Amino acid sequence: MNFSSVSINELNGASSSAYNAANFGIVKMSHDGKVTDYNDSQAKHTGMSKGAVMGKHFFTQVAPCTNNFMVAQKYGNESTIDASMPYTFTIKMAPTPVNLRLLKDSSAQYLLCDW
Repeated sequence: MNFSSVSINELNGASSSAYNAANFGIVKMSHDGKVTDYNDSQAKHTGMSKGAVMGKHFFTQVAPCTNNFMVAQKYGNESTIDASMPYTFTIKMAPTPVNLRLLKDSSAQYLLCDW
């Protein structure tokens, strides 16, 4: 998988082991924002294990720094998304610049992090 070219269809069809093979962070969420998968790269960079985030609301319980118009509201406002942006994570770690890719379709939504 490649951060800038992976499609949502590829992500939807991939296994947790395929997510873990990626060299970028992958957070898979239900449409209500609950984490349904979380790869090793994301865990390594954030210091939050998969077990600690599974089933939690990503925008309020895992990464509240994304609970804003730039990230969380985009998922709420759009039925489909494929958008990239520079971003800075600030919760649970020192301010950390990343490139985010927001993906959403009728089956799932993903937040990808290129560290």
